[in-house]
Amino acid sequence: MSAESWILPAVSIHRISVGGMDNNVYVITGLQSGEQVLIDAADDADAILALLAEGARDAAPGTAKTAQTPALLVTTHSHWDHIRALGPVIAATGAKTAAGRDDAGDIEVPTDDLLDHGDVRQFDGFELQVIGLRGHTPGSVALLYRDSKGPAHLFTGDSLFPGGVGNTQKDPNRFARLLDDVATRVFAVLPDDTLVHPGHGAGTTLGAERPHLDEWRARGW
Repeated sequence: MSAESWILPAVSIHRISVGGMDNNVYVITGLQSGEQVLIDAADDADAILALLAEGARDAAPGTAKTAQTPALLVTTHSHWDHIRALGPVIAATGAKTAAGRDDAGDIEVPTDDLLDHGDVRQFDGFELQVIGLRGHTPGSVALLYRDSKGPAHLFTGDSLFPGGVGNTQKDPNRFARLLDDVATRVFAVLPDDTLVHPGHGAGTTLGAERPHLDEWRARGW
């Protein structure tokens, strides 16, 4: 199980990989409030609960929020490998759930908060912007955290990886839609130092990937 952490002025971010498909799970914790958001309860509920507890330890002493009570569990898209621990983590924490509007119907656990492109969700001490990236699934979403003192952090699910966009099963229409969304909603508006946190494997930056957009379009995947 690989792990990484980022301690920023207002939040901490912790990542672990779980399961046989190297799925990434992220927890964002507000340092002054202890409020948390979990992204993709992919597998191994016990490891995810431990990740929440690790993030909670970053918060200022005496904060009202406590470990294992995240404000929201966000699912970036409906594929089975990203939701295997969703039910057990909800049962253990009582947290509300969120997912893209057009994916929610394919998630077995009910979705409390339907997300649309351009939405902003406010938490105690930080906010996350929703970016719709259609194509890998109809309702895939990315989440953007803008750090006031450093590069932005973009959680892309399976829509953007080092070396290309997510799998669209060789469907040219789905691929074109996903690449168009990535180009116009991500690369056209965010700077090169933006950190990309994908749903599997290692991260990257927009600057590392930007020179290859035309190459991806030409190859068709």
